[in-house]
Amino acid sequence: MDAIGTNLPELRIGILVFDGFAVMSYAALVEPMRAANLLARRTLYRMINIGLTDQPITSSGAAVVMPEAQVGDELKLDYLFVVAGGDPTGFDDKQTFAWLSRQARAGVQMGGVSGGPIILAKAGLMGGRRMTVHWEHAVALAEISPHLLLERSLFVIDRDRVTCAGGTAPMDLMHALIAQHHGAPFARLVSDWFMHTEIRPSAGPQRGGLVARVGSTNAAILDAVRAMETNIAEPLVLEQLSDIAGLSPRQLNRLFRDKLGRSTMRYYRDLRLDAAQNLLGNSPLSLTEIAMATGFASSSHFSRVYAQSFGTPPSNNRTARALRG
Repeated sequence: MDAIGTNLPELRIGILVFDGFAVMSYAALVEPMRAANLLARRTLYRMINIGLTDQPITSSGAAVVMPEAQVGDELKLDYLFVVAGGDPTGFDDKQTFAWLSRQARAGVQMGGVSGGPIILAKAGLMGGRRMTVHWEHAVALAEISPHLLLERSLFVIDRDRVTCAGGTAPMDLMHALIAQHHGAPFARLVSDWFMHTEIRPSAGPQRGGLVARVGSTNAAILDAVRAMETNIAEPLVLEQLSDIAGLSPRQLNRLFRDKLGRSTMRYYRDLRLDAAQNLLGNSPLSLTEIAMATGFASSSHFSRVYAQSFGTPPSNNRTARALRG
């Protein structure tokens, strides 16, 4: 035993980074390992940045990561994390998928952060494993691969697969992994280094509390909105929502107008349109598929309602996002 509680040998951590990655997700993954090395005064985690090529990898902001290795290299790794942002559902490189599969067959613990779990799923590596992904990508992934065991958690560790929602969630994930490798007291030291004193459990929610999102503490409204968020593709009718809220349809409508400035079903429609807008920017689904995924009767109905709400047809929105890269 050494001062940190274990004599575990150095772990080799590969980090496959995609262009358009979020700096926050990347930093929240690597910084706890850097701090662990610093606090232990020896290398516990040897991190290796990997690119699809040998070219610099640019983030969604101004940061750049220089790869030390690239896909296809023979690397002896203990963990391999895929960090991706942008639209990972559109990535379809068979050589990368084959390399990831070889790593998994070699016994490497495979991980995905933010949009990275989608890459693992598209490589066929998440079958029969519980997983999570950033909430922004969850609807698209569920639509493309409905067989996946998808959860809305901060992170999921299922045997040899580790998936994480991104953002600041990798700090909670790394606390769990460092505790597993080197003990909870040392993991707390690492978390304290970043003033990350409120460690969240793996099953913690990805998004702010319902009260903060809705802007109301009224129990009936919260019950109704919770039901709406759970039923996007197959919308409930007003009578069903009012039954859930324990009010008459008229009472529920009055409450929504008084507290939120919209009728119950207008609020529901806007919520579904927001989900559709997210799919337009973060999935390769067709307009018809997006319409079905967000509870609209047809693509023409969806396009008409979308244009009325946002002032432009959904096809224009998708084109503009594609031009921005």
